[in-house]
Amino acid sequence: MNHFRQFAAIAALICPAAALGAAGSGSLEPLRQHCTISPSEDNGKLNLRVESGYCTGGRHCGSSFSSESMSRFTGVALADLARDGAHLTATLAAEAGTFTCTGTVHDATLEGDSLFTPDPAFVARMEQMGFTGYDSEKLMGYAFIGVDSAWARSMRQTGIQGLTIDNLLALRIFKADPEYIRGITDLGYPMPTADQLIGLKVQGVNAEEVRQIRALGYQPTLDELVQIRIFKITPDFIRRMQARGFKNLTIAKLVQIRIFNLAE
Repeated sequence: MNHFRQFAAIAALICPAAALGAAGSGSLEPLRQHCTISPSEDNGKLNLRVESGYCTGGRHCGSSFSSESMSRFTGVALADLARDGAHLTATLAAEAGTFTCTGTVHDATLEGDSLFTPDPAFVARMEQMGFTGYDSEKLMGYAFIGVDSAWARSMRQTGIQGLTIDNLLALRIFKADPEYIRGITDLGYPMPTADQLIGLKVQGVNAEEVRQIRALGYQPTLDELVQIRIFKITPDFIRRMQARGFKNLTIAKLVQIRIFNLAE
């Protein structure tokens, strides 16, 4: 699954918490919903969909998860989905809690009821690191995405500012980890905030391309690194502009050239 779709899926998953308002705030009650499991378009993999009722405005909330998380399930395999009428329980055990989908197979799809049971011990470990305000919906998102206390601790130990229980999900989805952070700071950049880090990772900023751009005489800021990726200011593009005699173009000017198609 595309990382952007996966992030949207998680947002849909935690939408019921907002709809419940104060009554659901901080609740760690078991979460009961409707679930389906079916073959993925990727050969040999599975997709899960959790139906979460209705969000504000009457729109239906659901959350699809990719085969990345389905590989962690026990109790269900592709062969099982070929057995029409089979009764199955698919289980995912994570540090944040345990999810099960129990139902019957029909037309290659397991459909039934899901149960997510949060783990209070995980919440306590996260609270020791300053992460508070959890509810069952968010913890289920953690379980599927693979947010665990060891990874959260490693992120906290980098010294990154602005970490929250919400952006931990985005950081995990986009695979922003301590190694990636070191790749940025080793180039001499200041420690990015959590939101800056998400922006860098979403746009695919990587240390090797930054080195190439610097070798061409540029010293882009963290914000400019994001612009460079958004507007495809690649090293090759810069070299083409320099070959045309534009030797002293700023990043801002290069962006304008892209926006107005002046390079054609």
